[in-house]
Parts: sequence; C-alpha cells; structure tokens
Amino acid sequence: DLINIEIENSEIPWLKIFTNKNIKEFSQCDNKTKQEIWKYLDIIEKKMIEYYNPDKINIASFGNYVPHVHFHIMARFKEDSFFPEPMWGKKQREANLDLPSFEIFIDELNQPSWLIFSINSFRTFSDSSL
Repeated sequence: DLINIEIENSEIPWLKIFTNKNIKEFSQCDNKTKQEIWKYLDIIEKKMIEYYNPDKINIASFGNYVPHVHFHIMARFKEDSFFPEPMWGKKQREANLDLPSFEIFIDELNQPSWLIFSINSFRTFSDSSL
C-alpha cells in the first residue's frame, strides 16, 4: 500500500490522502506513488461531486504542521461556516448543513464495484489543523 485515506472530522465532507512512507515533498515521491495519489484525488473528487453536488471542491496540500505528503479533498458549500474562506480561515457564519450521510458516502466508496478502497484504509482524524 502506497497511500492511506483518512476522514477529517468536520461539518463538510473532507478526506485526506497520505503517503504511507514519511515523504516530505511530493517531488520526492516515486512515480508509482504520484500516480496513486492523483488517481485517488480524481476518484474522490468525482464521487464527492456526484454524491453531494457541492458548490466547489477544494484540494489542498500545505504540510507546514505535518511535513508529510498529504492532500485534503473537501466538498464546499456556500452555506458552510467558512465559505468562501478556506476551512482554516476565519469563520464567516454559523452553519447547519443538511447533507447526505457521510457514512453512506464512505460505504459507497468502499463498494466492490468501485474497487478503490478497503474499509481499513479509512481512519478518522479529528485535528483539523493538519
């Protein structure tokens, strides 16, 4: 396994893709790992759009707090607490989004027909500073 996918505990649908090896910069990944990351970024973005119909998908990679290659994939909505700011930005409003079930979304990503994740790939992470 080259990558691991984590669930970010948030008001919005938010997944993170990490390399399993502790690699500081994306340019230091071998080609197979890079291809795996892009493949899953593409799949997750498409599935989030299909399932949630968000106003925008945000994909981010900073690594200032966690110097380990990882990407955030977030479904954003004009009514979420931070929109149009980043999720790390200044809160704009109190939001109470009525979104389809995140658990069902994860279950759908784990369906054999998608053949993309094993249920053990997902870990829940609750520190949104990463």
